[in-house]
Amino acid sequence: MTDKDTIIPIITGPTASGKSAVALDLCLKAGGELISCDSMQIYKGLDVGTAKATRQERELVSHHMIDIIEPGDNYNVSMFVEDCSSCIDDVLSRGRLPVLCGGTGQYISALKDGLAFEEDPRADEVTDQLYEEYERNGIDDIYRRLVDADPEAAAKIHPNNTRRVIRALAVFEATGKTKTQRDNDSKKTGPLYNFRLFDIDYEDDRSVLYDRINLRVDKMMEDGLEAEARYLYSLPIDRKSTCCQAIGYKEFLPLIDNVPGSTLERVAYEIKLNTRHYAKRQLTWFRYIDEIIRIDRNIRVDQQADFILDRISM
Repeated sequence: MTDKDTIIPIITGPTASGKSAVALDLCLKAGGELISCDSMQIYKGLDVGTAKATRQERELVSHHMIDIIEPGDNYNVSMFVEDCSSCIDDVLSRGRLPVLCGGTGQYISALKDGLAFEEDPRADEVTDQLYEEYERNGIDDIYRRLVDADPEAAAKIHPNNTRRVIRALAVFEATGKTKTQRDNDSKKTGPLYNFRLFDIDYEDDRSVLYDRINLRVDKMMEDGLEAEARYLYSLPIDRKSTCCQAIGYKEFLPLIDNVPGSTLERVAYEIKLNTRHYAKRQLTWFRYIDEIIRIDRNIRVDQQADFILDRISM
């Protein structure tokens, strides 16, 4: 069997959906190694707030693409595709199965579609701002601005496809180039591997996912998230850097800066709220990824892993 014949699973879904546990179980059953597709787990020293695998889990299964850069270092989608592809080649060369797992949609889409391009660091920031605007006012005005800025892209995107509308406008507002121009600038290699995407499905009842998020934030607070945030903001790095603006850390800034009225309870509330908003954006993103296979969240973790194993063994 060649590398192209090997079906490589990508297990995705919103934050706190339980995908890491499923990926770990699949690795144990299939002789696999876990490759993270998470834009925050790449940072050294940020463990609690990024929900990294525990030491025990790393002893059970080899993990890759975590702890690869220092906080404050620059990293982008193109670098991820290159680094992740090297990890996949390494795992395959040893006769093991690469099991990819994470919820960073841009990383996963770029890897799946075989895209390599230099990212403008403002694109993600503008995307988040547009999602906040969408949650307040809906998509109509955002779509109208896309029509004005990039009519060619707008003509190809249905107004209800929120993720694509927002991303296309974000590209223009961040770079001054239309999506068509950016696509033409991108190096399209096509997928280098035979990927199969799996999504733990919470679309039908988001309240269950939100309860899981709230419980996970409570556990992070118990496990020392405040100390980790204080460590991060003690480093000599720009507070506007990606890691410093991440959910789970930025909410501590008023407390660390002794802003009147800031409390640990308020910080926890803000983290839960922002994480739920992020999960909503993830659900929207993955809803429009082609050929994704939905996993029933109501079955046990080992059954979810068996479901994936059956579909990559065909």
